[in-house]
Amino acid sequence: MKNKLIVTLTTVKGSRQYTLNQVARVLVPAFLLMAVLSFFVSNALLVKTSDDLAILEEDHQMLSDQYETVLGTQQLYVSELNQLSSTLEVLQQENYRIGELNASLDESLGGLESMLGMPASDSYTPEQAEVLKATAAQRLFLLHNIPNGVPLQGTRMSDRFGMRTHPVTRKRSMHNGVDFAATRGTKVYATADGVVEFSGRQSGFGKLVIMQHSFGFKTYFAHLDKLNVEAGDLVAKGQLIAHSGNSGRSTGPHLHYEVRRLFTAIDPAPFLKWNIANFDTIFTDVTSVKWASLKEMYPLNQAAVQLPSSQKETDSPET
Repeated sequence: MKNKLIVTLTTVKGSRQYTLNQVARVLVPAFLLMAVLSFFVSNALLVKTSDDLAILEEDHQMLSDQYETVLGTQQLYVSELNQLSSTLEVLQQENYRIGELNASLDESLGGLESMLGMPASDSYTPEQAEVLKATAAQRLFLLHNIPNGVPLQGTRMSDRFGMRTHPVTRKRSMHNGVDFAATRGTKVYATADGVVEFSGRQSGFGKLVIMQHSFGFKTYFAHLDKLNVEAGDLVAKGQLIAHSGNSGRSTGPHLHYEVRRLFTAIDPAPFLKWNIANFDTIFTDVTSVKWASLKEMYPLNQAAVQLPSSQKETDSPET
């Protein structure tokens, strides 16, 4: 029994004895010591690992926060870059549009100076542009308020202004206007802005529209079929006022058209072809109108109206 070790375990159920030899007496304490040491070492390692894990989690959270910050900054940069790209595109388009407008303006001003009879120029100062625009505006104003152009489209002139043999009476008499051969129902348009003085029937003329215009001008539209305006109506140049017909003293469907000023009939022919491109021609072709007073009211700048030296200060209406 000298080399034996007896271990007694006592419980509520009784005691039990275990016999260990001498080797076991050495191994068991050593095992217990190692177990205790392992426990403390493991516990220390666990604590260190937990601390390291906590540090790693903190680092991970910090890196996550930094990532979110960087990601947000990147998204902001991307948004700003997209906005800058859009702004650049808009500016490029605007620059292109401005270039087109400048080219168009130069072309338009070039067209205006050509129409107005002014010397050609490669560039325009603001003052020159204003002169061109003002001159064109004045001319367009006159072209809107003084009869010009044809009163109906797609027709031909069948009788001119002046003495003729009347187709009905067969007598020589004055024809105070021009006739256009036109089928019944052809649209008739106002040749200038004005107000309707008369719209109805009148002996000889049949259905008739008389329009008053600025500067003492009037226009007559006779032998109509349908009247589209009434007395007192304000009418714009180019507005539909009637349809041609064969009413009154007429030998067939046509439009009788007159231009009058201060109760005197004027040959409509120069007014039919008058436009902004040949603006000055009317002042030499029609000498019965006192254009000088009109020039004083509406000076036409560098493209001023040139009156013929033979024109007198008083009207000389044709008879």
